[in-house]
Amino acid sequence: MTGVKIAPSILSADFARLGEEIRVAEAAGAEWIHLDVMDGQFVPNISFGPMVVAAARRVTQLTLDVHLMIDGPERYLDRFVEAGADRLTVHQEVSPHLQRTVDQIHALGARAGVAINPATPAESLTDILPFVDLVLVMSVNPGFGGQSFIARSTAKVARIREMLASGGFDAVEVQVDGGIDATTAPQVVRAGATVLVAGSAIFGATGSVADNLASLRAAANAARLDGGMGSG
Repeated sequence: MTGVKIAPSILSADFARLGEEIRVAEAAGAEWIHLDVMDGQFVPNISFGPMVVAAARRVTQLTLDVHLMIDGPERYLDRFVEAGADRLTVHQEVSPHLQRTVDQIHALGARAGVAINPATPAESLTDILPFVDLVLVMSVNPGFGGQSFIARSTAKVARIREMLASGGFDAVEVQVDGGIDATTAPQVVRAGATVLVAGSAIFGATGSVADNLASLRAAANAARLDGGMGSG
């Protein structure tokens, strides 16, 4: 069993020094870089588009994990892959033809993920699990960084991991995003999370990016060794 992956979210980074922030996170041992794309429609905020993904691609070879919190994501998949995205995650709530969208992501050569909001039940993913590479459990309501972790998310992570195991899909990553820090990370890792997205805990905390990432990793790995279910 490999260690839990950490994907710093640049939403909390200093955009005046974005390239430097990404390089620092990479040097500190981050496995992925998480990019939250918001359209002001599906979520009440606007962030950035393919140009920022392309800028990130120019400064790192790490996996670019792009979370599309947008209506009609199928309209823009090719642009994000062309910009350098390695993974694209779309929301179950805005994708009426979800399998078609997942197939489109794969056809473009990227890995496909499906995200669910806090009020969306795990069971809504039953029929899509055989086709995805990642499930993203939102542990806050999407739209803004710095929110508090919703405690019920831990049970949802465990349920999704159980569903994946029963279907023989253990290789699917279970990612958690929202309020992840050294206190909440062990909870979701023990429940079966394999990828942790953290923004404020890495870029916005008082310590250095390297120290913050090291603290988060230590907490996550201690929980994994203590009985976490992740596949790595």
